[in-house]
Amino acid sequence: MRTETPVTLYLKDYTPPAWWIESVDLHVAIHDGHAEVRSRLQCTRNPDGAGGSLVLNGEALELVSVTLDGAKLDDTQLNADRYTHADDRLTIAGPLPDACVLETVVRIAPDKNTQLSGLYRSRDGYFTQCEAEGFRRITFFPDRPDVMAKFTCTVEADRARFPHLLSNGNPVAAGPCADDATRHWVRWEDPYAKPAYLFALVAARLDVLEDTYVTASGRTVRLAVYVEPGKLDQCGHAMVALKKAMRWDEERFGLEYDLDQYMIVAVGDFNMGAMENKGLNIFNTKYVLARPDTATDADYQGIDRVVAHEYFHNWTGNRVTCRDWFQLSLKEGLTVFRDQEFGADTHSRAVTRIQDVRALRVSQFPEDAGPMAHPIRPASYAEINNFYTATVYNKGAEVIRMIHTLLGEAGFRAGMDLYFQRHDGHAVTCEDFVAAMQDASGVDLTQFRRWYARAGTPMLHAHGDYDAASNRYTLTLTQTLAPTAYEKRLTENGQTVEDGALHIPVAVGLVLPDGRDADLRLAGEIGTSTTRVLSLTESTQTFVFEDIPTAPVASLLRDFSAPVRLEFEQTDAELAHLMAFDADALNRWEAGQRLATRILLAGIATQPPLPQAGEGWGEGNAPNEDWISPAFLDACARVLADGLTGDPALAAEALALPSETVLADSVAAAGKVIDSDAIFNARLALRRALAAHCRAQFEAAWAALAPTEPYAPDGTQLGRRALRNACLGYLAEAAPLEMAPRLTALIAAGGNMTDVFAALATLVQLDVPG
Repeated sequence: MRTETPVTLYLKDYTPPAWWIESVDLHVAIHDGHAEVRSRLQCTRNPDGAGGSLVLNGEALELVSVTLDGAKLDDTQLNADRYTHADDRLTIAGPLPDACVLETVVRIAPDKNTQLSGLYRSRDGYFTQCEAEGFRRITFFPDRPDVMAKFTCTVEADRARFPHLLSNGNPVAAGPCADDATRHWVRWEDPYAKPAYLFALVAARLDVLEDTYVTASGRTVRLAVYVEPGKLDQCGHAMVALKKAMRWDEERFGLEYDLDQYMIVAVGDFNMGAMENKGLNIFNTKYVLARPDTATDADYQGIDRVVAHEYFHNWTGNRVTCRDWFQLSLKEGLTVFRDQEFGADTHSRAVTRIQDVRALRVSQFPEDAGPMAHPIRPASYAEINNFYTATVYNKGAEVIRMIHTLLGEAGFRAGMDLYFQRHDGHAVTCEDFVAAMQDASGVDLTQFRRWYARAGTPMLHAHGDYDAASNRYTLTLTQTLAPTAYEKRLTENGQTVEDGALHIPVAVGLVLPDGRDADLRLAGEIGTSTTRVLSLTESTQTFVFEDIPTAPVASLLRDFSAPVRLEFEQTDAELAHLMAFDADALNRWEAGQRLATRILLAGIATQPPLPQAGEGWGEGNAPNEDWISPAFLDACARVLADGLTGDPALAAEALALPSETVLADSVAAAGKVIDSDAIFNARLALRRALAAHCRAQFEAAWAALAPTEPYAPDGTQLGRRALRNACLGYLAEAAPLEMAPRLTALIAAGGNMTDVFAALATLVQLDVPG
């Protein structure tokens, strides 16, 4: 019987397990309507644990038998309280020896498992999902991440219906069942200890794409991507992405794959994006299947990132795992940071960072501001599945990135090396990770640890002043963090509320009037750099830069060096200058978005009418609105020109105007009523003004970016397609009648889905008669 009243768990109440499980030997036999699971656990008492009984979790299990050290515990012993099975727990009462073997047999009903947690049926196959607490729905086990064991698993099923029987590790034996020739079995052995949430099992009929990978040390690893029958032609890119991720992890972090094979299984009904089970990743098909005629560039990028993310978990999550679920961000924040860096190295670094920051602001900042605000490591929870959040993942990645910013690449790599040296094969905490970073680099991260316990998005207030007489630029930074609903909950529950200033890394540059970055040197220092990372550790601090020759424009929070909201007054001219010249790609984009938003808010306030479509627009013949800034249009022209010789993907991002949703949020933040018509009309007017101002450039760029090679979803081609399709959209605004047949021809020609979709999306927005 299971109580329906949720029990709140507290980080402060953590106690080590009373028993360790040294090894797990499973036999899972799948039959029509049920599965029988036999488990053999080698148990060892933990001298640091509390309590003498052996307690195992188990949900939705029909208990068949229990055997302890070879002796079956029958009903007589049950009546003598030798063991109890109640409240989703199996308790073996003491006295017990310091080491024992516990065997159980249970029946489960995977066909009826609608929770998709544990072993469940999906169409014609059986699959598992055990994170966070699904393994207890397969067999009895102390289902907590700090209990790590070596697993062997024998899977048995009908040969004709389920020719592929997969589990973690390496296959060590296989054959027909002795008592039934229509059935077969495969035995898998994982030589590395892992928590139960990383267990996986698959029984299905699948097609498989196979390849090999030679590691840096010369080992050959078998790679396999399993998909539903008939979809083999759509999984080639996933294999390419996997091999890229394996090579990248070796080169960037010195981390090599450890098993003899690595498998990915794609399931249409999988209830998560993907799962990093040791050696046997299970994916939703969205992140595996792709062909140029069915998937866009964004789909391919998603496959790259998710395949890499799950592979990277082999070290950051599997080899070193979480002591408890409060430490979830230890594996997820770190692994998201790693997949972000992989994406940046594989595609456009600038655009990858912009997209990640945009996602943080859209999904995580509102979480921080809402009733469910929580830090990346919460102090309590009632249901762990509710904490797979943008805060734990995305803000957690930003916390890791701040450590990287403070330590630098070499210091961060040294910290990672020490982290694995100390903790490989163990379940650890966020403190353990930060301690490794601090000890390896010599950078004091004591105050920085507050990021793990504080909820909310800090406000960073900045004020700059240039003194021409002394050639000094003075920057004053102030941090504030308003209490959130999380602190209120802690106070109501009598828990300690963390306070004090955060350690915020603020990356700063000063852009001179000629577009160059100034050499930065703080008072009393000798060396210079064009980007300086300032450590804001007090409520307010002032920094004075020496020998700045002319009044600069400050570029603050470069590369979004901390997950904060920045309040810094800058003029339209200053923003246009940054948009045209800032060496930091993210701030160049950010300046353009801020300036465009400011211009559009002014336009929205005029209640503009719907602009009429033009034909033959060009420079000197464009929508003429007093609120449209010529400096903004000129900066956009500079961005487009730079995109042809530099990063076209960045140019495409920078030329995209703020969305209507962003503008509506800005109107609401100003305390005004949202007028959707005014927002639409103003945005359309600015798009058409920009189209007219840069029409000749857009036409030339569109022609220059025409494909010269067959479609490939690599970083170079992705960037060129992105900018070419952005040009296409603006050309359609400048000359809709001329562009309509061109767009129709592009759609009819087919080709890759990215270009077809872009042409179709542009065509349906055309303002043409008929």
